[in-house]
Amino acid sequence: MTRLPFPFAEVDDQAREAGRLLFAGPTDFLKGVVAMDGLPPAGPIEVCFAGRSNVGKSSLINAVTGRKALARASNTPGRTQEINFFTAGETHFLVDLPGYGFANAPVAVVGKWQRLMKSYLSGRATLRRVFVLIDSRHGVKAVDDEILSMLDRAAVTFQCVMTKADKPKASELEKSLATTRAALARHPAAFPEIIVTSSETGAGIDVLRGIIATLE
Repeated sequence: MTRLPFPFAEVDDQAREAGRLLFAGPTDFLKGVVAMDGLPPAGPIEVCFAGRSNVGKSSLINAVTGRKALARASNTPGRTQEINFFTAGETHFLVDLPGYGFANAPVAVVGKWQRLMKSYLSGRATLRRVFVLIDSRHGVKAVDDEILSMLDRAAVTFQCVMTKADKPKASELEKSLATTRAALARHPAAFPEIIVTSSETGAGIDVLRGIIATLE
């Protein structure tokens, strides 16, 4: 049987338990950052979440951490204009990046926080992985491809996380996965596994937790 390019990510029982324990502990908001000199001191293992506006990033972070309102979800695209840092125990930083793409904010403001996001991604030595969120209903859009290319240039490993997998029909999800796999194949910085999630049903959340907990 031919193995698909970018198969679904899997974790073993040990990793799944490590993820459960990590997020059973305290997870707290640390600070919002609007400039590079405001970043917290490097040290803990760092992972960040990137995605276009309204991809479900806040909902996913809340699902992963088991905290319903840790990351403030909003129906207004572009509402998050800071890089938000959260602590997971003493070992991890979770980082919520500003949504990219269409945003309900002045062009100058959008440009400023997108430059901040790019500076962070290319200059943070403790960053272990970027989770790029892709809406399961739509697949990779041109604005996503721009970010993926930027991560290639920065040599920052990213992993695709498909969100809202409960929304499309099975046939639509398969089509979206096929186009996403084809898009990822063009990016050398792409980690070769896809995580398929739903914040509503909890699908894939244990896998994502396990991956975060076992990064070194």
